[in-house]
Amino acid sequence: MADGFKDREKGYEAKYQHDQEMLFKITARRNKLLGLWAAEIMGISGDAADEYAKEVVASDFEEAGDADVVRKVLGDLNDKGAPTDEAALRKQMDILGDAARDQIENEA
Repeated sequence: MADGFKDREKGYEAKYQHDQEMLFKITARRNKLLGLWAAEIMGISGDAADEYAKEVVASDFEEAGDADVVRKVLGDLNDKGAPTDEAALRKQMDILGDAARDQIENEA
């Protein structure tokens, strides 16, 4: 009976680890898509847009949560004369989060 509990515990641990990896991948993909979206609004294209998207992804490692990403993108959009507010940006993040989840799930 103890083996059954250990197997169940290992199963839960494996699922938790898998779920955390998926969440990380989805968040990173969402941030990349957000960077590409913002780059387009700011008139950035090609390699420069890809580079900007990488900067957005990297900005997420500054602190826990999305505040660091919001602060970067919102500031960059406003600096480039494409003003938006935090609510609109967060709504776009939700939309892109759904798209990122679909992309990641379809890759597996």
